[in-house]
Amino acid sequence: MAVKVLIVEDNPVARAFLCRVVRESFSDAITISEAGDLETARRHIGIQSGQRATASTPDPFKLVLVDLELPDGNGLELLTELGQYPATKIVTTLYSDDDHLFPALQCGADGYLLKEDRFEVLVEELQKIVRGQPPLSPAIARRLLSHFRLGDSGVGGLTDSGFSPLDSPTSRPIPLDRRDPPDHERLTPRETEVLTYLSKGFTIKEIASLMGIKWFTVNDHIKSIYKKLNVSSRAEAAVLASKQGLV
Repeated sequence: MAVKVLIVEDNPVARAFLCRVVRESFSDAITISEAGDLETARRHIGIQSGQRATASTPDPFKLVLVDLELPDGNGLELLTELGQYPATKIVTTLYSDDDHLFPALQCGADGYLLKEDRFEVLVEELQKIVRGQPPLSPAIARRLLSHFRLGDSGVGGLTDSGFSPLDSPTSRPIPLDRRDPPDHERLTPRETEVLTYLSKGFTIKEIASLMGIKWFTVNDHIKSIYKKLNVSSRAEAAVLASKQGLV
């Protein structure tokens, strides 16, 4: 089955460019839907303005690229509405300033790419998804690094995506006592297998190959693992896996 991708961009030239970037970035079969405004994007997703998409949405998109400035509103609105939606959400914009970057991350963006970057750079950044890394344009990565070096850890949402952009002291504390968790918090056999591979240093793409599943499915398992274990990075998950005797 083809991986579904949604590109939300009002400029037809930029939209066509992003379609090329997506197709070049992944070896999986891709089905791309395009939207030039928020209303069309919501229609593709199956929601209305102000309505929150849920994790149980049938046949969801696995990757959503969102421009911030749209004819009928702001891309941040859509990011907020997709808070519980099981997709990797990437902002694609011309804005590299803090006033656009950090609100986007706080609204749930899993990555932030600048459309002015070269085609090859954007392809390389999108490919980081299969390695479990957040797609960030080089200028954005430098800005984030500078921000954290200054000791400001006020970026929310980025690590909740299942990616581990910063295994830093600012991460949430690792829970040391998680005996007898409720049934809904127990890892499934598949999640346990993914966690074992993660702890041994395998990339998402390698795990997908070993398990015979799509890398987007592996990413979904990682999101669930992070949520159940209350961790925000591969390093934290590895510590818990060691405590549980998985490695």
